[in-house]
Amino acid sequence: MNDKYIPLEKLLDAAEGSIYKLVILVAKRAFALAGGEKLLIDKPSEKVTDNALREILEGKIRVKSSK
Repeated sequence: MNDKYIPLEKLLDAAEGSIYKLVILVAKRAFALAGGEKLLIDKPSEKVTDNALREILEGKIRVKSSK
């Protein structure tokens, strides 16, 4: 990722404020990207985890609401 530091608060919004949901979200998205799913960002990194985090940061991926 180009940014050396991304505040956790910016990522937690996509996971309903739960660090546990965030970890699962990143893992599932990284696994999907490694399996060949299309990227949702313009400037990808070499690492699928970085790409998953960037997608979450840009608001392209979120946890499905449990409501």
